Amino acid sequence: MAKLYFRYGAMNSSKSTLLLAAAHNYEERDQHPVLVKPGTDTKAGRAVSSRIGIERPVDILLGPDDSLLAALEAHRPLDQIAAVFVDEAQFLTPAQVDEAFTVAVIHGVPVLCYGLRGDFQTRSFPGSLRLMEIAHSIEELKTICRCGSKAIFNARIVNGQFVSRGDQVAIDGQHATYESLCGRWYLEKVGPLRAAEVRT
Repeated sequence: MAKLYFRYGAMNSSKSTLLLAAAHNYEERDQHPVLVKPGTDTKAGRAVSSRIGIERPVDILLGPDDSLLAALEAHRPLDQIAAVFVDEAQFLTPAQVDEAFTVAVIHGVPVLCYGLRGDFQTRSFPGSLRLMEIAHSIEELKTICRCGSKAIFNARIVNGQFVSRGDQVAIDGQHATYESLCGRWYLEKVGPLRAAEVRT
């Protein structure tokens, strides 16, 4: 049975680089991977781009109201797709994650999602939360803080200052920049953690 995979990590944990390498492995063997990216991520346009300088055009740019299954079927018959790779998977909607599960389980096409677990306020993205709930395989991709410890948080920097408030999505390099930090540096630079309020 094919599986739904979620490979997550803080910023700069080589998520896009690993995705591109894995997709290339399929192509070297004359198989057909399909690269998908949510349209929310406008940083590299219609490409998956790695910070080490490699990139590849995406096959499907998925809008928030688009069906993943319909987009895949329109691109290529499912029985001709070797694997689906999703970059910036945190921007998928929960419904699109559910479709990714269906693509793997019912249609037999592995779906490999790469993305962030949490935002700059340490809260889950809706897509990441759903992936944590239903993915067959969950793997952490590691990176380091400026102090050398494992980084687990994504801190947002605006006008040279760490910030703790703002919209959940601000694309790197356009409205803000980000730095991966360990827990100690996050508390020192950004401030105390604040759990999301539970609405009743």
